[in-house]
Amino acid sequence: MADRRRTARRGRNGGRRTAGALLAGLLFASACAAPDDGAAPDSTARGIRATLDRRAAAVLEHDADAFLAAIDPRATGLRTAQRRELDNLADVPLSSWTYRLTDVTGQGTDRATADIQLRYRIKGYDAAPVTADRVLDLRRDSADDRWYIVGDRAGKDGGRQLWQQGDVQVVGGKHSLVLGVGRTEQELHRIARAADRAVPAVSDTWPERWAGRVVVLVPHTVQDMADLLGSPAANYRGIAAVTTGQTGGEDRAPADRVIVNPQAYGMLGTFGQRIVLTHEITHVATRARTSAATPTWLSEGFADWAAYRAEDRTAAQTAPELAGAVLRGDLPAELPTDEDFGFAGDAARLARAYEGAWMACELIADHWGEEKLFAFYRAVGGHSGRDGAVEQAMQEVLSTTPQDFTARWREYLRSRLG
Repeated sequence: MADRRRTARRGRNGGRRTAGALLAGLLFASACAAPDDGAAPDSTARGIRATLDRRAAAVLEHDADAFLAAIDPRATGLRTAQRRELDNLADVPLSSWTYRLTDVTGQGTDRATADIQLRYRIKGYDAAPVTADRVLDLRRDSADDRWYIVGDRAGKDGGRQLWQQGDVQVVGGKHSLVLGVGRTEQELHRIARAADRAVPAVSDTWPERWAGRVVVLVPHTVQDMADLLGSPAANYRGIAAVTTGQTGGEDRAPADRVIVNPQAYGMLGTFGQRIVLTHEITHVATRARTSAATPTWLSEGFADWAAYRAEDRTAAQTAPELAGAVLRGDLPAELPTDEDFGFAGDAARLARAYEGAWMACELIADHWGEEKLFAFYRAVGGHSGRDGAVEQAMQEVLSTTPQDFTARWREYLRSRLG
């Protein structure tokens, strides 16, 4: 299996898809529901917030009775499922768990539907919370004037969470925390050791400070992986891992997750697994410098360049699909587009996109130098938007134009792969 059929899924807003959520950049340390922007400050909203406050505190305290006290006693199926979820979370080292109420409909009655945002952080790893949109159906009991949850489902940007898939096993490494469901402890330890080797390799490549640690999620099946990401499983068959998180500026420190497809990852040898994790962890390290202005060929090409940088392999070995195309006289006319990186498309086209992106970053490092490659990456990501970002960075950092760069890149493909 080609090592390069793995990357992060980019959303339309320039961010990356997370395990059911986009990752926010605000810090929350308490178990209280955060102040709301969208919900009206009436008695219904206040009552629902009180229910959410009690529920959040119960999660952090692993207090099953208090957690279930927020759920309607008549919703027996929901109570059973939610008790199981709380049990599944038992070993996850949470430092915060909050609910933010964003909208309420049906106010003024004894029934309401609330849009909420779950925010949580893992102790020692998340400088900012992971977020997930949820929708709650609630009923007010006139006897005690409290709101009780009768339904809980994913919101528009929410997928299933790992603890909704089963008991979460936790394995800690020197630079990593691996959370798995339905996998053996031995397998999770192997992944932790591989991540612990990849993190220093990324730090040796990327010249800026970053967290130097990573959280890795290992679901049971590719379907479970797809459920975490809120996408069809067909998009991830053969994809060994993805990275999640929202791109942002220097003032952000978003929480990322590397999500492993255990089937595809397990089919790789030691070399392929090392490349996969180094690639994905590079995305974590470069997150603050990656923005909506960054084209996919640059973010993915740089991650591959970092992963292969210390490896003793020829260009043809690293880019076999593209090498075959060049030998057939099928030289690409342009740099890969964002659409070329779609997971649901042709596998060979996807491989050529990654390989062409890697060769573009290799060209910059080879011709202009590694420092220029770093500066180019920062300059593109620092632009206000996609339009003109690459053009301006090429002019200011590389003293060239996209047309000239593309011509150089095509010649580079001929010379290295022909």
